[in-house]
Amino acid sequence: MTKLFLCLHVLAAVVAVGPVTVAASMFPPALRRAHQAPGDRDALGTLRLLHRICRVYAAVGAAVPVLGFATAGVMGVMGSAWLIASTVLTAAAAAVLALLLLPAQSGELDALQDGTPGPVLRAPARLAMLTGLFNLLWATVTVLMIVRPGSTTGA
Repeated sequence: MTKLFLCLHVLAAVVAVGPVTVAASMFPPALRRAHQAPGDRDALGTLRLLHRICRVYAAVGAAVPVLGFATAGVMGVMGSAWLIASTVLTAAAAAVLALLLLPAQSGELDALQDGTPGPVLRAPARLAMLTGLFNLLWATVTVLMIVRPGSTTGA
């Protein structure tokens, strides 16, 4: 059962988190291009697609911690420091995505579609920084999942 949960957890992480990190990273450069060419429907379409990928895969990504907790429960490592740290970092990454990135992307899309002033977070550079923070949090979680400091499994 451990191997099944672990496989599902890793597959969910790759399939769900991977597209979000790539699409979120592609959004700021696409936003810069859209700002340089106001009214460009292709640029706006690209931004809509990237935002939709981020939204949909963020929802699918909820399976990652669920399967992670199932795996940890079967492995008996629920109280391990590396797992607690990973859980906190995962919650932080989810908060950055749900509370900062997705609303900022949505606001930028609305502003470009309506031609009205956008939200406070208008700068593509700031959006890129938030995306970098989100990606860094996930990279740290990935390292913790592999290295597992203090683990007695020998990995």
